[in-house]
Amino acid sequence: QVQLVESGGGLVQPGGSLKLSCAASGFTFADYSIAWFRQAPGKERELVSCSSSDGSTRDGDFVKGRFTISRDNSKLTVYLQMNSLKPEDTAIYYCARRYYCASPTSLDWGQGTQVTVSA
Repeated sequence: QVQLVESGGGLVQPGGSLKLSCAASGFTFADYSIAWFRQAPGKERELVSCSSSDGSTRDGDFVKGRFTISRDNSKLTVYLQMNSLKPEDTAIYYCARRYYCASPTSLDWGQGTQVTVSA
């Protein structure tokens, strides 16, 4: 069975940093793209960043260099390093399995981890 488990969220002040983790199991990890999405209350889901199986990455326009996605295939884990956090970054952050970063749909989703940026 496929499983994606996010962790690392929490409460942080504006300008602070968090590192999220997405631990995967139940599939051949290195063959798939793993994306981070986020959704704030009352807003639509948006792509944060995606790590492709070929090593390429893509970021949402709002990231502006503040976030960095990485993957460790030996640990079956994808990370999202978030710096210079803003209140607008407050959302539930999800990781998702995809055939490709450009795929219109995701195969599986984690339960999400809450990120709250507030003074």
